[in-house]
Amino acid sequence: MRGMWKEMNWRAFGWICLNSCIGYALPTCLNYYGLRDTTPSYAAIFQNIVPLITFILSIVFRMEKLRFRTVTGSLKVAGILLAVGGTMLLSFYKGKTLHLWGSILHYHSYEKEYAANHHVRGTILLLGSSLTFACWYPIQSMVNEVYPHKYWSSLATCFLGGLQTTLIGIILRRDRNSWKLGWDLQLLTIVYTGVLATAVRYNLESWAVTKRGPVYPPMFIPLITVFTTVLGSIFLGDAITIGSMLGAATVITGLYIFLWGKSKELHRK
Repeated sequence: MRGMWKEMNWRAFGWICLNSCIGYALPTCLNYYGLRDTTPSYAAIFQNIVPLITFILSIVFRMEKLRFRTVTGSLKVAGILLAVGGTMLLSFYKGKTLHLWGSILHYHSYEKEYAANHHVRGTILLLGSSLTFACWYPIQSMVNEVYPHKYWSSLATCFLGGLQTTLIGIILRRDRNSWKLGWDLQLLTIVYTGVLATAVRYNLESWAVTKRGPVYPPMFIPLITVFTTVLGSIFLGDAITIGSMLGAATVITGLYIFLWGKSKELHRK
C-alpha cells in the first residue's frame, strides 16, 4: 500500500483531479439539473450519443485506430452507428402498441402530468453532461498510464468528485432544509447512487478501459435504454411499441457487430 501512495506524484494527482471533475462532478451536476428542466425519458436520449463522441475523441487523440478500409474498422464503425441509431429509433419512433404482459405495479407516469419548464436550458445542460462524460473515458486511459493502480485511482476519483459536487451543492443550494435526510426513498436513492451507480460502476468501467480501451465500455450504454424500456413495461406498465422492439433489436445487433470487430482486432495484436 505504501508503494501505491509513493507513486502518487503531482502529475498523477493532477490527472485524477481532472478525472474526478470531468467524469464525476460536472456530468452528474449537469445531468441532474438538466433532468429537472426536462423529463427522464428525454434525458435518457442524450446518454446514447456518448459512444459516438468517445469514439471520435479516441481517434482524435490516437487512442483508437479507425482502419476504415479494413474489416475490423468497418465492423466497429457500423456497430457504433447501428447502436446509436437503434437508441434514436427506440426513443423517437413509437408505432403500434403491443400488449405483451400486464404490469406488476400500478403506476401512472408523471411525464403525462408534468410540463417541463426551461426545456431549452435543460437540453443544453444534458448535452453538456453527455459531452463531459464522453471525455471521461479517454482521460481514464491517461490516468491508467500515469497511475496504474486502477482501484486506488477509482477511490481517489470518487472521493475528490464527492468533494467537488459538495462544493457545487453548497454554492447553488444554501437552504439548510434541502440538506436534511430522513429514512425515506430519498435516502435509499442516495445510497444506491453512491454504492452501485458510482463506486461499483467506476471500478468496473476503469477495469474495462484498462483491458479493452476507452471505446469499449460506452458501447454498452445503449443497452440502458433497452433495459429501461423492458423493465418499465414489466413493473410500471409502460407501453411496448413496434418502435421499441425494432430499436432494441438494432441496438443489440450493433453491439454484437462492434464486439465482433473488436475481437478480430484483439486477435491480430
